[in-house]
Amino acid sequence: MLEVRGLSLRYPNGKQALTSVDLTVQPGELVILLGGNGSGKTTLLRCLTRTLTPTAGQVSVAGRDITALSGEELRQARTSLALISQHASLVRRRSVCANVASGALGHYSSIMTSLGRLPRAEMASALHHLDAVGLVHLAGQRASTLSGGQAQRVAIARALAQRPRAVLADEPVASLDPEAAEEIMRLLKRLARTDNLAVLCVLHQVDLAYDHADRVVGIRDGRVAFDLPKDDLARERVRDLYISEAA
Repeated sequence: MLEVRGLSLRYPNGKQALTSVDLTVQPGELVILLGGNGSGKTTLLRCLTRTLTPTAGQVSVAGRDITALSGEELRQARTSLALISQHASLVRRRSVCANVASGALGHYSSIMTSLGRLPRAEMASALHHLDAVGLVHLAGQRASTLSGGQAQRVAIARALAQRPRAVLADEPVASLDPEAAEEIMRLLKRLARTDNLAVLCVLHQVDLAYDHADRVVGIRDGRVAFDLPKDDLARERVRDLYISEAA
């Protein structure tokens, strides 16, 4: 489970970016976070991954509070929280299988793995994860040959190789065509169910949220505006989030 309690962030210049954010994502659940530009979505994700250190509050993954951790403890704790970004960020000259296997690097600290070399068992595991996203037949291809949708599916397989308990997807379909976007959202929902993952996905597209979310969370001005099952929300209310937001 991913649990956020009272999370706040104030920048050194005095700007309040997040205020008392509460959020829970259960294993097997896909929660979609919506909000306009400048609403605090990306800042929240950066606090969850500890790229930013929150001013107050708590972030727990699978019951472990990662908020106060540092050094090696933080590095190990981060392996339980995988991040999928807007851009797949694959190593283009390496094979698809090698890119996926690199997701497991955080579990090792030897000299060989620091150079990107992993045990054979991890390469076999990478094939399993590629099969889960429907791309095992492309395992030996260079990442540079993939379409945008394929690259994003490989990025999801790489996140699975990390063996996370929760997954953060930061606008994973923003650069994809509608058909590929639908495919990625269906995949994220299926993997939440089959792998019992807590999945939090940031989107701009209201219709995709309604089609795929278990719950929709709206954020505005760094605060949670609502957190409800999608069936309890009118689409017009969700679209209100985008009115008067900063450009």
